[in-house]
Amino acid sequence: MKIGIVGSGMVGATAAYALVMQGIGRKIVLVDLDLKRAQAEADDIYHAVPFAEPLEIEAGDYTALRGCQIVIIAAGVGQKSGETRIELLGRNAAVFRQVVPSILEYAPDAVLVVATNPVDIMTHITAKIASEHGVASSRVIGSGTTLDTARFRILLGRILGVDSPHVHTYVIGEHGDSEVLTWSLTTVANIPLEDFCRQRGIVLDDKVRAEIDNGVRRAAYHIIDGKGATYYGIGSALAKICDVILHDQRSIMTVCTPQPEIAGVTDVTVAMPHMIGGDGIIDSFPLPLSDFEQEKLHDSAALIRSLLDELVAVGNL
Repeated sequence: MKIGIVGSGMVGATAAYALVMQGIGRKIVLVDLDLKRAQAEADDIYHAVPFAEPLEIEAGDYTALRGCQIVIIAAGVGQKSGETRIELLGRNAAVFRQVVPSILEYAPDAVLVVATNPVDIMTHITAKIASEHGVASSRVIGSGTTLDTARFRILLGRILGVDSPHVHTYVIGEHGDSEVLTWSLTTVANIPLEDFCRQRGIVLDDKVRAEIDNGVRRAAYHIIDGKGATYYGIGSALAKICDVILHDQRSIMTVCTPQPEIAGVTDVTVAMPHMIGGDGIIDSFPLPLSDFEQEKLHDSAALIRSLLDELVAVGNL
């Protein structure tokens, strides 16, 4: 079980560390244009193996990706303080025209897991490039709103006094400012949220909901402003996605992959609940959203589609 990671910055390296700590896979290969950096990260993480799980980890060029079942793509330029994910688009689109074919040359059967922001658009671009090499879009998975969903569950769980795995809810749409928190579908231990709050005497008014919404939607900006980048949360999310694929767990996660239609918007990539297995995306699940949430999902998908249209217009897609 071999996993490649292209891009040895903080996200790629942290994903590798999370894989080692959780014992996911058997061998990890870090690939980066800066081979010295990749080798240093691989050595540092490898020194943690005696305290974790017996994995092999090494650095190399694209040829080292041979035999990988999964390749995480974390290459590209990082997000600057105050910069939206959408603004990253112009600086990252060209990189993938080089990276994706290089991966597929040596790992043609791998599932591609995209982490680079803006992840919805970069996943769409990856799938487009991969299709030119005979790879189905179901084998291209963006991290989507897996981290946003985790943030929503943990922040809401804190207010409710409940361990977050028992809070069942999703964040869907763009991984960014237009994402949609599915309040109307939220349950705790299979109990509708409002009923649970009533039973426990918990006040979850508009003010508290707005604070949670802001905490989810603005989390990355807050973290980037304080320390320059986010990587622990997304690194752990990437490790979980890899675990699901390697063991064909058929988990349902809010990842992104190209879809024929979402909320009335055609040929677009934003996060929705998808079942993931050993070969990638197995199925996708539209949600019975409230009218307000459906409208917001349409707006989010339309935003991504408009940016994709701009890429087409200038010949970058």
